[in-house]
Amino acid sequence: MKSKMEDLNDRLFEQFKALNDCDLDGENLAKEIKRSDAMCKIAGQIINSNRLALDLQKALVDGAADKTQLPLLAG
Repeated sequence: MKSKMEDLNDRLFEQFKALNDCDLDGENLAKEIKRSDAMCKIAGQIINSNRLALDLQKALVDGAADKTQLPLLAG
């Protein structure tokens, strides 16, 4: 499954809207809060991974890194 940062942004805003539902209370609200917490943790990891890839691209363009010196990544 290929996803884009735009997809992540959309999902996070959907979850924000779900949390903002005034009809949520009790157990349903607790479930949404737990779900939001999990989504934020995963989103943070995705963002960090993309930041690392961007930093690597910048280093390659700036000449601070050489492709031959990079570790092989699975995938």
